[in-house]
Amino acid sequence: IARNRIRDTALLESIVLYLMDNIGNTFSAKTISDFLKSQGRKLSTETVYNYLKALESAFLIHKVVRFDIKGKAYLRTLGKYYIVDIGLRNYLLGFRNRDSGHAIENVVYFELLRRGYDVAIGKIGSAEVDFIATTADDKKYIQVTESMMSEDVRNRELTPLQNIRDNYEKIVLSL
Repeated sequence: IARNRIRDTALLESIVLYLMDNIGNTFSAKTISDFLKSQGRKLSTETVYNYLKALESAFLIHKVVRFDIKGKAYLRTLGKYYIVDIGLRNYLLGFRNRDSGHAIENVVYFELLRRGYDVAIGKIGSAEVDFIATTADDKKYIQVTESMMSEDVRNRELTPLQNIRDNYEKIVLSL
């Protein structure tokens, strides 16, 4: 707070809670700004962006950029944020069994970093690939889901991988 000269600690807390409640979801600073405005807060998208940068510089969150697999370009909008310590999330929001898929995704993201991968989220058409993990000589496409028992979930997780027309490894991780 002092290092980044944050004046509105209540706003910072609101942003942190929003991030923790939405790990694994794509959104932007504008999405957060619009949500907080709907809750009666007055703030600019630039303020939210500055607070997100402050949280990143404090190593509380990591931002993951989106990569258009077909267009082979990084996209400027709708990244994902992952919380460095899932225990902080559980402390602030309480343990939530209902969204364990997002918590698993959070753990997988940090494990990929630990193993030395550069990590992005993928976009192919309107579908999403949870992670594109790359090193100088390797690339993996990874989908993370709590369960593959439902036919709808199976299709949602497999279709983006089936639409990628290269021969790199494609993985679905589930419980």
